[in-house]
Amino acid sequence: MKVRPAMIGLGSRRPSRSPRRFASLLLVVGATALGLGLLRAGTAPQIEIESSQPGIGPKSELTIRVEAAGRGLGEVLVELIQDGRRTVLVERSYQARPPWAFWGVRDTIDAIAVKVGRDTLGETLREGSALIRVEARPPGAWLRKGVPATRERAFDVMLRPPALSVLSNQHYPAQGGCEVVVYSVGKTSSRDGVSVADAWFPGFALPGAPAGQRFAFFAVPFDLESADSIRLQTEDAVGNRAEVPFVDRLQLRPYDQKMIKLSTAFMEKVIPEIVANSPSVRESDELLITYLSINRDLRSENADQLSRLAAQSRPEFLWSQPFLGLPNAQVMASFADRRTYVFEGRSVDRQDHLGFDLASVKRAPVPAANRGVVVLAKYFGIYGKAVVIDHGYGLMSLYGHLSTLEVEPGQKVERGELLGRTGETGLAGGDHLHFTMLLQGKAVNPVEWWDDAWIRNRLQAKLGPAFATAAS
Repeated sequence: MKVRPAMIGLGSRRPSRSPRRFASLLLVVGATALGLGLLRAGTAPQIEIESSQPGIGPKSELTIRVEAAGRGLGEVLVELIQDGRRTVLVERSYQARPPWAFWGVRDTIDAIAVKVGRDTLGETLREGSALIRVEARPPGAWLRKGVPATRERAFDVMLRPPALSVLSNQHYPAQGGCEVVVYSVGKTSSRDGVSVADAWFPGFALPGAPAGQRFAFFAVPFDLESADSIRLQTEDAVGNRAEVPFVDRLQLRPYDQKMIKLSTAFMEKVIPEIVANSPSVRESDELLITYLSINRDLRSENADQLSRLAAQSRPEFLWSQPFLGLPNAQVMASFADRRTYVFEGRSVDRQDHLGFDLASVKRAPVPAANRGVVVLAKYFGIYGKAVVIDHGYGLMSLYGHLSTLEVEPGQKVERGELLGRTGETGLAGGDHLHFTMLLQGKAVNPVEWWDDAWIRNRLQAKLGPAFATAAS
C-alpha cells in the first residue's frame, strides 16, 4: 500500500513554541514587577533652607525647597526645635509613582513657605537660639523603606525691638514744612527714621556724636491735619520695631484757592514744546485732552522722578547759610495754592502748586540758593528747562521754567552762583522762576529755608555741634 506524500508531510510538523515564549515573558515581567514592588524605594531628596533674614523675629518666614528625581517626593516634615521642645511647622505628603512604574504622575519639587515668627507661634517661640530641622522621606517599597534626607539650620531668635530715645525737644512742624529730630537707637537697629503718613524720612549718624546718636529731617504734607501719623521708628534686621510719637504741636496753615483760566492760545503755545521734549506724553487731536494729560500724568511722573533723585543725595551737610531767593522778585504764586483749572466756563482739573512763582525782569539771572552739587540740568516735563541741586541729607532745591542752563550734572556750585536765566519753558504762562525745596523728593515750603532765624532755632539748636560740620 502506498502512502501519500502529502500525508507524510502533515504528520511530521512540530508543535509551535510561541505560547511557551509568551509565558516565559510574562513570568519575567511579573518577577521584575514583584522585585520592584518589594525593593524599589525612592531616591533621597535634596533640601535647601532659605531665609531673607539673619534670624527669626515677629513675622519671619522661611522657604524650604525639596526636590527628588526618580519616583518623586514622598513626605516632608519641618520642625522647630528649641530648648528640647519640638514644634511641627509643616507636614506634607506628595503623589509619587508606584515602585514598579517608570512613567505617570509624580511630584518632584516643592517650595514651602513656612511662617516661624512670634506672630505665628506665640509664646512657643522664645529668645535665644532655635534649630529648623527638615526631614524629606522618599516613597518606600513593600519590603524596603526609602532613606530619608535631613537638613538643619540654626537661627538666632530675636524678639525685642531696638532701644529708641528722643534726645531733642520742641518739635513744632508746620503743614508743608520741615523739622529735625535727634535721637538714639540701640545696637541692633538696622533701619531708623521718621514715618509721616505714607512717606519715609531716613535717619543719619549725627556727625561728631557717639555711636547710636542719629538725626532725621522730616517733612509734613501741606494737607496733613493731625500729627498722629508722625512717628519716630527703628527696626532691626528681623522686623522688631519700636516707635514713639515726638511732635509737640502741628501748626496748621491756610492755603489760597486760585482759579486758573485756560485758553486755546496758551495751550497751543506750551503743548508742542512739552510734547517734543517728553516722550511719555501722547498727543491727542484735542488740545484740552493733551493739556490735561500733561497737567496730571506728566506732573505725577515728574514727582516720581524727583523722589527717585533723592537717592543720589550725599549724606553730609553741603550748606551752612540761609537759602537765597530770586533777587528783587515779586511773588506771583505761593506754596500749596489749591488751583482749579477752568476752560470755557467749566472746571476741568484741580492741582496743587507746590512751589513759589517768582518774577523779576525778563531772563533774570537765577542764583543757586545754596552750596551744593547739581544732580539735574535738562528739560524736565512741566518744569521745562530745570536745575536741581543736592544740599545733602536728602535736601534739594529745584529751579524751573528757565530759558538757559549754565550748569551740568555733577558740578559743584556755590551759594549765589549763576544756574541759568528765567524763562517760560514748560507749563509757564510768562517769564518767571518756579522755585521749591525738596526733602527726600517731597516738595516743602521754601519760606522756612529762606529764614535765618528758623534755621538757627529749629535746626541748629537741635543739631548743636553737628551742624558746625556743615560746609562754610
